[in-house]
Amino acid sequence: MTSSSIRPLVRGDLKRVGHLVDSNNMFPSEMLESMTAPYFQGEVSSNRWIVFDVRGVEAVAYYVPEQLTEGTWNLLLIAVSRDQHGKGIGAKLMRYVEEELAQEGVRILLVETSGVPEFERTRGFYDMLGYDREALIRDYYAEGDDKVIFRKKL
Repeated sequence: MTSSSIRPLVRGDLKRVGHLVDSNNMFPSEMLESMTAPYFQGEVSSNRWIVFDVRGVEAVAYYVPEQLTEGTWNLLLIAVSRDQHGKGIGAKLMRYVEEELAQEGVRILLVETSGVPEFERTRGFYDMLGYDREALIRDYYAEGDDKVIFRKKL
């Protein structure tokens, strides 16, 4: 049986995380350096990066507290290796994030994703995990690319 773990991101993971981001069409992986800089400078309470490691990084998640709120966090990234889609890794990462935040007294977890047809599976993933489709902002990312906001009470 293969051992797996959810652990904090380390600098040595960035190349693989960049591949996950690119292969899942999330955003340009060149942004990772600036996105992870506060985390690597010790701001782990406000910038959390975790990976799912099975003899190598198979998934990543990034989540932050929402500014000017009490007990609301936002999952800004979750990406799973394309050859591992549908195997429960994303659900395990989400459960980990939800349990960790709930233990800290966080009330609400938000997740934002695209409304384009290519992200229908992603939206179905959050539906399956019990998230409510809370809001839609039309043409947010680009003309014809809405932002869909999911919400879960922890």
